[in-house]
Amino acid sequence: MIERLLYILPLAYLAGSINFSILVLRLFRKGDPRQWSSSNPGVFNVYRRYGYAWAVPIFALDLGRAAGIAAIGLWLVPAETLPWVGFALICGNRYPVFHRFRGGKGVANYLGFTAVLTPLYTAISTIAWVVFYKAGREAFIGSFAMIAVLGFGTLFRCGWIPLTISGVVATLILIVHGHKRNIVEKLRERRGKGEKAR
Repeated sequence: MIERLLYILPLAYLAGSINFSILVLRLFRKGDPRQWSSSNPGVFNVYRRYGYAWAVPIFALDLGRAAGIAAIGLWLVPAETLPWVGFALICGNRYPVFHRFRGGKGVANYLGFTAVLTPLYTAISTIAWVVFYKAGREAFIGSFAMIAVLGFGTLFRCGWIPLTISGVVATLILIVHGHKRNIVEKLRERRGKGEKAR
């Protein structure tokens, strides 16, 4: 088991390090998504600039890659170790070795990874994203709702033991940390509104 895990963790990291937003947009000379808006080479940032025509294919590539890693994980290692495979995938997405360690936030990859483990919770998480996004008009708040549901789904699928819990918690912390800029800006916005109200 340990030997197989040592094989798949680097594979998951390297797979996550392939950022389709950067590669596809560079291929078609559309620029680097890290140089505009939120500076995040993720699907939502691509959507903001180029719309669905570009965001949907990139989203599909992200999901497919993550689902492929999850499928390999299910085949090679016990379920209780899978959260750490997901963590390695998100590490690659957040800190990609192929893109100067400046990557995305990991939400789409975590969605694709969990879709293989528990399709039901993946569907619920998508609904949660829509509900929270509609309520607050902030994509990152919807993302937090989504990954919370995905985390619970992963635990129900892989077991409520320290190994799985620590892997899920580490993954969620990594994704939330990727949204640090969004959180800081939101807090500043609320603070500014509070000062004006006074």
